[in-house]
Amino acid sequence: MASCAPASHTTSLDCISLSEPDINKSVTLLKQACLDSGFFYVIDHGISQEFMDEVFAQSKKFFDLPIDDKMKLLRNEKHRGYTPILDETLDPDHQINGDYKEGYYIGVEVHEDDPQAEKPFYGPNLWPSADILPRWRETMERYHKEALRVARAVARIIALALDLDAGFFDKPEMLGEAIATLRLLHYEGKVSNPDKGVFGAGAHSDYGLITLLATDDVAGLQICKDRDAKPQVWEYVAPVKGGFIVNLGDMLERWSNCIFRSTIHRVVLDGRERYSIAYFVEPSHECLVECLPTCKSETNPPKFPAVTCSAYLLQRYKDTHADLSTYDLVNSSKAVA
Repeated sequence: MASCAPASHTTSLDCISLSEPDINKSVTLLKQACLDSGFFYVIDHGISQEFMDEVFAQSKKFFDLPIDDKMKLLRNEKHRGYTPILDETLDPDHQINGDYKEGYYIGVEVHEDDPQAEKPFYGPNLWPSADILPRWRETMERYHKEALRVARAVARIIALALDLDAGFFDKPEMLGEAIATLRLLHYEGKVSNPDKGVFGAGAHSDYGLITLLATDDVAGLQICKDRDAKPQVWEYVAPVKGGFIVNLGDMLERWSNCIFRSTIHRVVLDGRERYSIAYFVEPSHECLVECLPTCKSETNPPKFPAVTCSAYLLQRYKDTHADLSTYDLVNSSKAVA
């Protein structure tokens, strides 16, 4: 069983066990966490430690490949594949470069001949050759499936905390046809310096419904519970062996009319390498994200206009990632040289 005891100098987060028989206890804990910080731990989720260790080991094997091999799998317009260091800039107002991390996106696998593949976030994934990384694809596909199961279980507790039916997020237009994206992450070990705009990952909030984050034992994740405070107060979140750090995304904040919070967070590193695995969970492409009936009243009208999931995600990805054409220019200059 995972332990949720926070280390010193870190923030304290509530801990939700998915094996807890008293659902009301879980709902109460989760609701308080969503009101306080938008972050909490999830343990007893049914994914074995042995398999989690295998996923991390396979992730490391990919990032250990030569850069030329990784660049052959550069992310495409569907946001599948490799993202190099500095590809993403999450907080352009406060970063001198991009994020000092590399990543790998794996989405819902949809064959290119399937009509669903025409949707912006559906399509075939990019996979390393099995000759180079045997069992890599099978490991990641299994993890993707297992993580979605955990996410749906967490979403049922969230629904109850919002005074909705437990199955509210299970509907086809919600998580029944989810946009679920697995992202492997490797922080190379560059020392962060917030005063000089150097971060492992710049300050940001996540875009979707929820994020499940598994990490190694190297601390680095920081959260700011009050983004409007001056100065902002940043607190570390302790890694949790065998568990997930879960946070709410912007879509849930919009759905809940800001009752539940999508908290800004960043990664600040001390020079050690760090590996993490994020699993971003969003509803279907066509899902209309609008204020829930349980979260509005005459005195508390909707704070955000309705927006489709795919439109919102496309804009957020465009705002934070380098234009793919810049890599074409780099490759062209190398060819000339």
